[in-house]
Amino acid sequence: MPWNNQGGGPWQSGGRGPWGQPPGGGGQGGGKGPQAPDFEDLLRKGQDRFRRAMPGGARSPRLILLVVIGLAVLWLASGFYRVQPDEQGVVLRFGQWVGTTQPGLHYHLPTPIESVTKPKVTRVNREEIGFRSAADTSRSLAARDVPEESLMLTGDENIVDIDFNVFWLIKDAGQYLFNVQNPQSSIKAAAESAVREVVGRNPIQFVLTDGRPTIEAQSRELIQQILDSYNAGITVTEVKLQKVDPPAQVIDAFRDVQRARADLDRQRNEAEAYANDVLPRARGDAERLKQEAEGYREQVVRAAEGDANRFNAIYQEFSQAREVTARRMYLETMERVLGGMNKVIIDPSVSRSGGVVPYLPLNDLQKAPAPTPAPRPQAGPAQ
Repeated sequence: MPWNNQGGGPWQSGGRGPWGQPPGGGGQGGGKGPQAPDFEDLLRKGQDRFRRAMPGGARSPRLILLVVIGLAVLWLASGFYRVQPDEQGVVLRFGQWVGTTQPGLHYHLPTPIESVTKPKVTRVNREEIGFRSAADTSRSLAARDVPEESLMLTGDENIVDIDFNVFWLIKDAGQYLFNVQNPQSSIKAAAESAVREVVGRNPIQFVLTDGRPTIEAQSRELIQQILDSYNAGITVTEVKLQKVDPPAQVIDAFRDVQRARADLDRQRNEAEAYANDVLPRARGDAERLKQEAEGYREQVVRAAEGDANRFNAIYQEFSQAREVTARRMYLETMERVLGGMNKVIIDPSVSRSGGVVPYLPLNDLQKAPAPTPAPRPQAGPAQ
């Protein structure tokens, strides 16, 4: 039997059991007590069994060498890896980043010397600032507000509640994995800081109305600058404002103030429109009166100067020929006075001597309409 090292039968007198003790249990009278198993003998027997199990027995060392070489080749071939188009390969040597590989087939030293991590670099990630979306999309649950992130101070010392999303993707996988311990937390902190800075430079009216595109663009640039200073390997693609409102506790009062400001602006615009309508008209009337007065003054002055010049000219002619000038002035005056009168004056001496010949007003008779002749009576039948 394999358990007996003494030869003979397994249970001869004085023989030992499988573990070197007598079959009776090793009492006080007959044996030497329990002994430890012989491990060297067991190991030797195991090696003998392995040699007998191998083909050719102990005379096939070449086969063992071939097996070892085959295992080594398989181990070396395990270093080949493929990077997909949406991934980057980060090669680690004993846990230290040694290089970044692009999409394609590559090789690294087999495990455990080197390993590779392949994060997705084309997937757009999102960070929520100021709110948290419902985790279970199958339920219509409203987003949970986070006031410690969303409440911000504007440039005119007003508080505004802003919720926004930051969309980003991995630009350099090695920097992303090893330069920043927690990229998501770093992005969230940088985004919150940047938006607070941009909002703090603008008044609340600008933030609530038409300032959203400007705030989004400036915040994205500032976040990217912060992450680049960390060498985080991240590209911020977009900053999207979701909600820009006053705090919920004062929103009613804020709306009342906004309505009052709207009324003030409306009344101011109406007053400016009325002023813009009245003032130009008054200025136009004043300018017209001024131009008319200047024209009247010019006319009077010119007329007076003309009269004076005419008088001086007549006086010079009168001083040279008094009778002729006086006669001419008399005739011109009478012509001017009597020129518009429809009267005929005849000297009585001429009428008495027959110098005036009466005539028919033929021209007036031609202009008068001819009288219509009366109808003639028709003769009746003969009696």
